[in-house]
Amino acid sequence: MENFNLQSHLSKIYATFPEADSRPLIGITSNFTEGDATLRDRYYKQVIAAGGIPVIVPPVDDKHVIVNTLEHLDGLLLSGGADYNPLWCGEEPSPKLHGINAERDLPEMLITRLAYNRQIPILGICRGIQTIAMALDGHVAQDITATTIKHSQDANRTELTHSVTIHKDSILFGLYKTQNIFVNSFHHQAVADPGSRFRVVATAPDGVIEAIESSEHKPILGVQWHPEWLESGLPLFSWLVQQATNFHVAKRLHSRILTLDTHCDTPMFFPQGIHFEQRDPRILVDLHKMTDGRQDAVIMAAYLPQPKIGEQFSQKVSFNVNSPMDYADLIFDKIEEIVRNNSRYLSIARTPSDLYEDKRKGRKSIMFGIENGLALNHEVANVKHFAQRGVVYITLCHNGDNDICDSAKGCNTHNGVSSFGEKVIQAMNDNGMMVDLSHANEKSFFDALEISRTPIVCSHSSSRALCDHPRNLTDEQMRALAAKGGVAHTTLYHGFLRKEGEATILDALAHLEHAISIMGIDHVGIGTDFDGDGGVIGMADSSEAINFTLHLLRRKYSERDIEKIWGGNWLRVMAQVQRAAK
Repeated sequence: MENFNLQSHLSKIYATFPEADSRPLIGITSNFTEGDATLRDRYYKQVIAAGGIPVIVPPVDDKHVIVNTLEHLDGLLLSGGADYNPLWCGEEPSPKLHGINAERDLPEMLITRLAYNRQIPILGICRGIQTIAMALDGHVAQDITATTIKHSQDANRTELTHSVTIHKDSILFGLYKTQNIFVNSFHHQAVADPGSRFRVVATAPDGVIEAIESSEHKPILGVQWHPEWLESGLPLFSWLVQQATNFHVAKRLHSRILTLDTHCDTPMFFPQGIHFEQRDPRILVDLHKMTDGRQDAVIMAAYLPQPKIGEQFSQKVSFNVNSPMDYADLIFDKIEEIVRNNSRYLSIARTPSDLYEDKRKGRKSIMFGIENGLALNHEVANVKHFAQRGVVYITLCHNGDNDICDSAKGCNTHNGVSSFGEKVIQAMNDNGMMVDLSHANEKSFFDALEISRTPIVCSHSSSRALCDHPRNLTDEQMRALAAKGGVAHTTLYHGFLRKEGEATILDALAHLEHAISIMGIDHVGIGTDFDGDGGVIGMADSSEAINFTLHLLRRKYSERDIEKIWGGNWLRVMAQVQRAAK
């Protein structure tokens, strides 16, 4: 009576219990029928067959329930079912519209949008592909019965009813290794326009969209047919479970390592009434986005625009200040005010140990940086002032020569670092402040490398070998930087990643990997330049930071290597610079 021996079953469970947490948790949205949350067994059986752990997600539109549910999920499966009410996208319902399921509409659009924000892998099936479109700025046609294929029919659900053509450069083609497959079909609504975040990757012979996938290099895929009923459907569920496994690994990795973005310009917007504690659409770095992307820390730069000859600094900024130094102090005052108002969640860090302590206490960290040594107001003594405020680096110049050195976009005023600039660098060494050579020209770079007693850094610079721009580092510069123990952090500004076309996360990865090939894994990192025109498809703001980790994992980087890339190398140099202070 093995089937009725409870102790025997428990023994088998206990024998494998230590491995239980290695399988990803897949949330499956349920149907709603006559007061019951229901789900066809095919969905959860396919998830189990693919190696996942299924859990049913009821149609609840409570934001707290959804957010806390998503915190535990590694993947999301959007199941099939009745139609969407077209009123959600501003259309009056057509007489041909079939029955809608109002109980599901808002909950599923909310959970899809919030899962998208958190980079959670998503597979949408039939109604699920329409959910993706409805939730993420696409468009769904109310009725497609006037087509040449009977998409809605009464055949057995396991019966193949028509073919679809798959694009070669798609996830689907990678799964099925063919351009044509046969599918079953049960629908009369369909995606008419996937929106800018997605691209069409499969169509029926009558042109009806049969599959879409992320155009942002994210693990999101939707199909119009019902693969849960087909033997050929398992690859789709296996894909979701594999992506969810990667996400599970990335989440655990982010819980163990410190993730630091070494350059953003978000403080430029703080005087404009930005709500850093909210998911503010005006900025790319805020508390919610950092939380969604599981990013721990960021170095926020007080950016000072470089006046042209004949211009006054006050003409370049929107605030009435007496000097560039006052403007930098104003920016730091605004950051400190934001941190005070959100002290439960935010902290200002000045040392690597501060960062690790904040992470242990569950707080996000902000460090201070200065972009353009113009902030020193022509006084070497002001290096000490900013060091005492907690500034960890000064980018010596910006887009134009200043009194410290020549810029990559300047006119060679000093032929490198000026005599004043040499004193500034020495004072920065004395005060434990990192010397940042992003924006400097090559002569300034090599001068500073020679002058500084401690390693220098490039907080947001990419590779000139891949994109010929004077702001990027040559291989020679990279080798010299690494030889002196410094680090260069790949930036996400599209114009520094490629000359033509729109840059993506894949371009950023190519620049990072080139830097690794030249300097080694111990001298690289990420400085996004968010809110300073940085941000690319696939890593457009801080909420997508974990997407970068997912791509590194797919490339088989180890946890130790990812930790170095996400700030470990930078913190090694910071600690060395701070120890060397007089």
